[in-house]
Amino acid sequence: MNARFVVAAVLLCAFAAGEAHAGKRGGVPVESYQNRPEKEAAEALLQQAMVQADDGSWERIAVGRVYYLGGMKDKGQAIFDAVLSTRKPDPSDLFRVARVYREAGEWPKAKALFDKSIQLNPKDEKGLAELGGYYLMNGDRETAEALFARSFALETELWATLSAAGAYLGVDTQE
Repeated sequence: MNARFVVAAVLLCAFAAGEAHAGKRGGVPVESYQNRPEKEAAEALLQQAMVQADDGSWERIAVGRVYYLGGMKDKGQAIFDAVLSTRKPDPSDLFRVARVYREAGEWPKAKALFDKSIQLNPKDEKGLAELGGYYLMNGDRETAEALFARSFALETELWATLSAAGAYLGVDTQE
């Protein structure tokens, strides 16, 4: 068998496999968003994003975030509810949804999920400091500093330290 033929056959098979895999992922058809009203374009892209998210909780929360913050709270909330409806939701999922509520200016709703996340994962030094920062920026310095102390007692970690420092200056945590 000719070496060039073998190389060409291998490359053709690799290309075909790549195309087949890309087809499974599904491309985003240009006509689904191009020259469409903004909300309609966003909806088409968000529907595609849900397909791409598959069963990933963080990914689905990210889709829900865009719905929620983009003015389609009911659709975002439905995604959050589906992710968190398990008997024992993952603390990181609670934390991510809480971040969305905080970003939306819904501190009481965010606080409840943040607190539950930390209760389920009390050794999350970065989460403790980030939550402390949010408490501080919402006027509760006493709780904030208690959370900072808990965080720093576990480990002195750069991102935790930056969350605390930033909060004193009104700078949000870098996620």
